[in-house]
Amino acid sequence: MQVDPFSDVLTLTNAEAVVTGGFTAGGPWAIRFPAREKIKFFAVVKGRCWVSLDGEPEPALFETGDIGLLSVPRGFVLSSDPSVEPVGAMELFSGAGRTMATIGDGNDFAHIGGHVLLDPIRGRLFADILPQWIHARAASSHAVVFRWLLDRLIDERDEDQPGARLAAAQLTQLLFIQILRSYIDTASRMPAGWLRALADPRIAPALRLMHGDPARSWHLEELAKACAMSRTSFAFHFRTVAGVAPLTYLAEWRMHLAERALRNEKTPVAVVARSLGYTSESAFSNAFKRIKGSSPTAYRGILYASKEIASTEPLSNDVRDTTSEM
Repeated sequence: MQVDPFSDVLTLTNAEAVVTGGFTAGGPWAIRFPAREKIKFFAVVKGRCWVSLDGEPEPALFETGDIGLLSVPRGFVLSSDPSVEPVGAMELFSGAGRTMATIGDGNDFAHIGGHVLLDPIRGRLFADILPQWIHARAASSHAVVFRWLLDRLIDERDEDQPGARLAAAQLTQLLFIQILRSYIDTASRMPAGWLRALADPRIAPALRLMHGDPARSWHLEELAKACAMSRTSFAFHFRTVAGVAPLTYLAEWRMHLAERALRNEKTPVAVVARSLGYTSESAFSNAFKRIKGSSPTAYRGILYASKEIASTEPLSNDVRDTTSEM
């Protein structure tokens, strides 16, 4: 299988989607979900609802099979009608371990929700390249896959078969990837950045080369030739879709890989430098500081100081707050 830069980003950031609960509803209803520092997603399994997102002038109608993904901390209301006064999710889902709820007779509407777990350090890369809001519609070309995955998720939740937890986790991860694929299909309308670059077929050969061998000293001519473009055309198009020059992209990707390598305190900085193609530790340190704002040694020190603090802090009550996950 050929190099897949998008999978590289998902793997590097440890992006993992988790379904954490849901609700059913009947009659007039509305629920306000608070803003949380998590990438959240939800799917309409049955019926339809209105989504009123804080900061947006008009609510959006979600049909059966539609999926929403919110990557910024903004509150929102799901409702049968925007005029209905909402109940707080905290009130509805109160109680330790409670992840499902029913409003009214529960016959008109069904919802599942969850969030995306990210590596606390490297996850910033993924959080930064996501749009603030994605509305993946069931009427899109991905409709059949969405419907199949949602049906399987509901089956795993309701039938309680052996291995249901693992099966649901794998299905949720596939659902998350499919959400991103549906958004990537709109690449021409994306702002310049990593996500648009990863979706652009014209520069895909160059990205595969850089991700496949990031330590190599790639030249612009080689990358342009792989894309069957002139040096000038390639450099212009790459900057247009990625927002940075090709070799800047390569340098930034190397530093993301360096962050991962530096988390192993037993690996000397010189070894990390050589693994990423730098001929000296000083050259690597200068590049790392220019892009990340601190030297590799200082970065490692901050990283392990924060880990020491985290290991001594007690768990907060928010760990069991299911509304933070819904």
